Amino acid sequence: MKIVEGIHQVDGINGHVYLVEDGEKLILIDTGIPRNAKKITKYIEGLGRKPTDVSTIVLTHFHIDHVGSAKKMKELTNAKIAVHEFDADYVAGKKAPPKPKNLMFKALSSFFKAASVEPDLLLKDNDKVGRLIVIHTPGHSEGSISLLDAERKVMFVGDTIRFMNGKITGSPQQFTLDKDKAQDSIGKISTFDFDILLSGHGQPLMSNASQKVKDYVVTLK
Repeated sequence: MKIVEGIHQVDGINGHVYLVEDGEKLILIDTGIPRNAKKITKYIEGLGRKPTDVSTIVLTHFHIDHVGSAKKMKELTNAKIAVHEFDADYVAGKKAPPKPKNLMFKALSSFFKAASVEPDLLLKDNDKVGRLIVIHTPGHSEGSISLLDAERKVMFVGDTIRFMNGKITGSPQQFTLDKDKAQDSIGKISTFDFDILLSGHGQPLMSNASQKVKDYVVTLK
């Protein structure tokens, strides 16, 4: 679905996938769980665009519901894979990811793995990917990032913040590496100016989003 002019969410994928129009090129934010590449490319073609219009695939963090289709999407688009430097080795398969705290998900993580793919771009705080500003927001993972489209006043927050059933929350503790860092990152996000907040799960927060995040930060103190 179209969120605002130039920004789309690909429906029906576990771990939201966003497309950002950046001039003649497209930026793909996250890729959902494995086996969703066809759904993403079908949406791109429905916009009258080609998969090869995707210049960069930005991964907000290394968890399988965000990087699961990254390798296949790179093959289909020839786009560059961009991820924060602290999560890059997990995406590349050079480092085993930390086990989830939840026992059931810990067991499942041994069976469900994303295909490894070598990142092309290692991101740091304040880098730019096309029109998007990279904001390092660690906690959920050490290399979690948010992305700000300053002109459109849209903030993509991965799993650092969720907006579900009318309420802002942080990411679930059982999937969060460092709760204190995650809360600090929410505070960092609240210092930016944006109208719309788009999370990795939940619904879009479509108005006055930065003030609502500020109000939520107050409750964390």
